[in-house]
Amino acid sequence: MAVATRTDAEILESVLAELEWDPEVGRADDIAVLVEDAVVTLSGTVDSYAKKLAAERAALRVGGVRAVANDIAVRLVVPTHDRTDASIAKAVSEALDSNVLVPKGRIKVAVELGRVTLEGDVDWQFEREEAERTARRVDGVVDVTNEIVVKPRGNVTEAEIKSGIERALLRSAEVDAEQIKVIVEGGRVILTGVVHSWAEREAAEQAAWRAPGVTQVVNKIEVRPR
Repeated sequence: MAVATRTDAEILESVLAELEWDPEVGRADDIAVLVEDAVVTLSGTVDSYAKKLAAERAALRVGGVRAVANDIAVRLVVPTHDRTDASIAKAVSEALDSNVLVPKGRIKVAVELGRVTLEGDVDWQFEREEAERTARRVDGVVDVTNEIVVKPRGNVTEAEIKSGIERALLRSAEVDAEQIKVIVEGGRVILTGVVHSWAEREAAEQAAWRAPGVTQVVNKIEVRPR
């Protein structure tokens, strides 16, 4: 049986409820939500970068959402969070060194006005993502720019990368593999097709990143809610 497309008003109500429900978001009243053609725009202010990203994740979980524009501003209002760039850089570096999922000695940290830039290289995308997650949890950080490059070790052919990703998509309970096309150009993977939720789109991208030899994933999958 076909499922009716959700209206913008219904999506708005659900996003507001999800923001209120998620304890990581904090004060949901500080966040404004606009929905147009199933695209959600978040604005307002929060007191940490982690809360800004938590709000974005909450909105993306809502059924019917095609995309989210996160315009939330981070304003550090707690006195203990008022830190110098040097102290933030030191705290981020120490947090990265203490995280066993982040390769040591391969990531450089720069901070300007609370905005952190990460540079360097890692073997896997999950290491790149973990470095960013670690940095954004540090007090005083208002934004994170992740310029870490994925440089896999070993030689993997394009055919091996493509077949590996396609098999992973077929195994996934979250993805309709028949609706997704995989193109491989060197270590660069391009995903195209149509899915019914943002979660399905993200699951396909994560499956691609787990393939050995992948250096970049370009996700062109379109979200068309049922």
